[in-house]
Amino acid sequence: MTTPLSAEPLTPDQVRSLTEWLTRQAGARSVVVGNVRRLSGGAISVNLAIDLMIEGGDVAGPCAAVLRSGSPSGVSASLDKVREAAVLKAAFDAGVMAPEPLFVEATGNVLGAPFYLMRRATGLAAGHRLVKAPTVPALAYELGRQLGRLHAIRPGAPGLDFLPMPTNSIVDECLNAYRDWLGDVAGKDPVLAYALRWLDRRRPAMGDLVLSHRDYRTGNYMVDDGRLTAIIDWEFAGWSDAMEDIGWFCAACWRFGQRAREAGGIGNRADFYAGYEQASGRSIDHTAVGWWEVMAHLRWAAIAVQQAMRHVSGAEPSLELALTGRMVTEISYDMLQQIDRMEGGA
Repeated sequence: MTTPLSAEPLTPDQVRSLTEWLTRQAGARSVVVGNVRRLSGGAISVNLAIDLMIEGGDVAGPCAAVLRSGSPSGVSASLDKVREAAVLKAAFDAGVMAPEPLFVEATGNVLGAPFYLMRRATGLAAGHRLVKAPTVPALAYELGRQLGRLHAIRPGAPGLDFLPMPTNSIVDECLNAYRDWLGDVAGKDPVLAYALRWLDRRRPAMGDLVLSHRDYRTGNYMVDDGRLTAIIDWEFAGWSDAMEDIGWFCAACWRFGQRAREAGGIGNRADFYAGYEQASGRSIDHTAVGWWEVMAHLRWAAIAVQQAMRHVSGAEPSLELALTGRMVTEISYDMLQQIDRMEGGA
């Protein structure tokens, strides 16, 4: 009997169960599981680095991997790990610089919860550290190019039938979802209530519906010596307007204090936009991107409220989750600043 995954490394029974399962999945003669350790970050998922030695089968040899499973309590709209792995595979097969998915366990019988393993990329992902490096125009350009490749995947792509199609406009879907995520806070907080109304009244014309990462930002990609090595954390992926990912990446709340570097705190918009347009063949709608930046702040505020409630409810006591909830005031300030710019006030 295995114990569900937690923040701690695997128990001896879990290692034994995982080893037996991997041996079968890999068609191997033997598998050695070693050096299991918790990776930092990932408030919504449990991420374990694992070193494998596989003898025989299609993936024989040493393999640096990451095992991803859900956290004890999740967040609305995040994909389960089986579906997340399917999105990752679609992106990888489309040539996006995503980690290669290796094995998926859907039943929860092996470790007490479903999980998947993917190849481990090298480099740094921590946003507050990445933005301290000198600006590398090629990095912003490459991040735009990778997003353009992802947005080439359209509804009807094989293996993604489980992703729900918007039943109304994507704007209505977002506004309704974030209002629901906020719960009573949506009516009690004057800034959030104002933002919901402003977004509804200033909605832009909708663009192409594409496969969107929906958390494409600094902190969710890895960089090694100034070079992009992987796009990670795909749990929010789904069909959306192509401009949503661009607005999310450029929103002030994801610049980690480097406000002058409008492309994720690491570069300028011109380089990021140029890479995107080159790879996608799609022109940037600047007004729509600005609107989606306001939406990005509203969405991040809603996620922060949900994270805080995981702590306050007692479901998952965590200082990190509690502090995330305290960020709503700063997020709201950035959102009002963006609205002011959109209205011509700055």
